[in-house]
Amino acid sequence: MAVQAEDMPNESGMEDFGYKESLDRSIGKFASFAAGVSYISILTGTFQLFYFGFGTAGPAYLWSWPLVFVGQMAVALCFMELAAKYPVAGSVYNWSKTLGSKVVGWSSGWLMLTASIVTLSAVVLALQLNLPRLWSGFQIIGDGTGAHDFAANAVVLGTIWIVFTTAVNAWSVKLMALINSSGVFVELIAAVLIAIILAANMTRGPGVFFSTHGYGAGETGGYLSAFLIASLASGYVMYGFDTASSLGEETVEPRRTAPKAILRAILASFVIGGAILVFAIMAAPDLNDPKIGSSDGSLQYIVEQVMWGPLGTIFLVCIVIAVTVCSLAVHTAAIRLMFAMARDNALPFGEHLAKVHPKHQTPVVPAVVIGVLAALILVVNIGQPHIFTVLTSIAIIMIYLAYLMVTGPLLKKRFQGKWPPPDLKAGGYFTMGKWGMLVNIVAVGWGIGMAINLAWPREAVYGTPWYNTWGAFVYIGAILGLGLLWYGLKGRHHLGTLASHAAVAKSDLRE
Repeated sequence: MAVQAEDMPNESGMEDFGYKESLDRSIGKFASFAAGVSYISILTGTFQLFYFGFGTAGPAYLWSWPLVFVGQMAVALCFMELAAKYPVAGSVYNWSKTLGSKVVGWSSGWLMLTASIVTLSAVVLALQLNLPRLWSGFQIIGDGTGAHDFAANAVVLGTIWIVFTTAVNAWSVKLMALINSSGVFVELIAAVLIAIILAANMTRGPGVFFSTHGYGAGETGGYLSAFLIASLASGYVMYGFDTASSLGEETVEPRRTAPKAILRAILASFVIGGAILVFAIMAAPDLNDPKIGSSDGSLQYIVEQVMWGPLGTIFLVCIVIAVTVCSLAVHTAAIRLMFAMARDNALPFGEHLAKVHPKHQTPVVPAVVIGVLAALILVVNIGQPHIFTVLTSIAIIMIYLAYLMVTGPLLKKRFQGKWPPPDLKAGGYFTMGKWGMLVNIVAVGWGIGMAINLAWPREAVYGTPWYNTWGAFVYIGAILGLGLLWYGLKGRHHLGTLASHAAVAKSDLRE
């Protein structure tokens, strides 16, 4: 029987890219929202990086939280418009390719992909900060007092968990969504309860946030210098909301669901995460305690002091759950990006990387490749933990640069009068309307400013020797340079949708 072209659905947005449906479209509204929330991960990021912000600039570093939120919200609003038009796998890559050029799209995808793999390695390392606190048996290597016990054990725990996230992502998107949604549900409840309990145990008022408390004294630039460094702790947390749109090909009614999921994810993270940070500082028994500003104390230390008996242990379990679903979401997003690039033959061995399992409808090969690469990167942490810290910091910069490769070309389209497309408003999809130009300008300005702040060569952040201090330029230059070398010599000559993934032309839909 003939298939009529006009009977084919156009809600997916995939027709703009010429791709055929190949993934399992089964993700609902909450699962889409959960994908964005779990990548940002309130309990993972805030608990992992609080010590850095507080130890660098004291309580007033918390003003960086709303500052980062405003900037990232501008980016998120731009992404919401794009998700309403193009809810496709590897969202940032496909958006920059469409708005800019092939080389801009490829560069953003390459930066985002390599950064995502490093980010997965960094997230699973957080298990070492929490699991041995729950049970000493999780300290598999040594007793924690040896020179390399902490780092080596972190690699073992992280590798075990990467094997799990690889298996889940390779098996089923439904299973991934179920685990992720359940974990996010627990994380949100735990985060709200932590904020409430901390608020009930406040020992000081909000005036603590309106003093420098001596931080930045004697430094070049004074407190502003310390604050800009400390703001990285907030900047390192509030990103990854684009994951909801990267799962667009597996989401039901994606052009309506994905934009709402992005908005809800960043709002929930800002409000609940901010409440935890504010009330933790107001509830801490002694702000002069050096453990609050050290990696072996941090926010976990305050929670353990304030919570009584088993309650503190229960919330540490919730933090482990948060790390669990965060790593799962990061792995999931990286898989969709690798799949999206491979589908365009934009990576080596593209045909193999773009294969979708006929039964499970998942990109199995990308799941395994990313898992193996992330586990190998973890090994660096054993002998060179500082190098690993530099690499993870640089990965965040690469993600901000990838975002900028979307918001920049989008702004150019607005100035040319080519955005937003008329079908957004006509179809009742999300659009910023007259506010779009202003918000887009803020998003681009924010992206440039934050990238400069993140990359600024500081020994306090990147350490020594010089190639670490200037690591943002050295390592990113090397990663991007090697990628562009492959692209220039080989990639650009065969870039294009693989025949196995190309949509059937409308003229071919009739007999």
